[in-house]
Amino acid sequence: MLRNEAHRRNHCHENFHLSINTLYRNLNSPRRNRLLSDDPTALPLLDPFYPCFPDPEAALTDPDGLLAIGGNLAAPTLLDAYRHGVFPWYEQGQPILWWSPSVRAVLLPGTEHVGRTMAKVLARNDFTITADRAFDQVIDACAAPRAGARGTWITPAMKGAYRRLHRLGHAHSLECWHRGELAGGLYGVHIGSCFCGESMFSCEPNAAKVAFITLSRTLAQRGFTLIDCQVPNSHLDTLGVVTMPRQEFIARLGDSRDTKLPWPGDDDFARTCAMLGSKPSFSR
Repeated sequence: MLRNEAHRRNHCHENFHLSINTLYRNLNSPRRNRLLSDDPTALPLLDPFYPCFPDPEAALTDPDGLLAIGGNLAAPTLLDAYRHGVFPWYEQGQPILWWSPSVRAVLLPGTEHVGRTMAKVLARNDFTITADRAFDQVIDACAAPRAGARGTWITPAMKGAYRRLHRLGHAHSLECWHRGELAGGLYGVHIGSCFCGESMFSCEPNAAKVAFITLSRTLAQRGFTLIDCQVPNSHLDTLGVVTMPRQEFIARLGDSRDTKLPWPGDDDFARTCAMLGSKPSFSR
């Protein structure tokens, strides 16, 4: 999730681009027949109209978690993927790649870490949180180029796909405002009692962290059981995100994906943000 302010996914593994570029070359070489053959160890090629995802345990180990290639970004396909612990991640010019890493970054709602610095930031009450007020702005900001970053995985096709999910009520954003300007935020997909985070950004220090902490506390109050952050990194570590083996994650997701929970509204997130500001506390 929350492929953060530095486009987390582009930096989470030093060898990611090497592995993907090698894979992409292989898909355009004689090795393509082996990678996409009927061999059970080959990389599955999904039908472009009726994709069916393989068991996540069949994902490759190098690059870790690569499960399948192809398919489409239609809303039913994306929802089916998230329900089974699978997500898309690819760059412009590449085919759609589907992933289910062997180790998952997760947060149980309400167990976020709030350090002394963040407790002081929250106590100042400088930020205002809203929900689904500016989804398009949030996804555009998450996709914007970053200094030192190599491109973006949020391609025009990906932005269009998540905007469709948003219009259908499945994808949501949290916006963090400062003096009337969008200072940070995040977006992701709601599946049962699980929130599958996709990306976050900050235009001002700590704005995305305020949104994430508010998200975690509010979802805990509303009975949500899991926040999927996908791939671990040092930024998420500071917020209390932990790792979980894929098998355990899939089992927890199976328990939560059919739970009928409405998405919290503006007022719910605003109350949480106000509470965090009026009762500053920190985790040791």
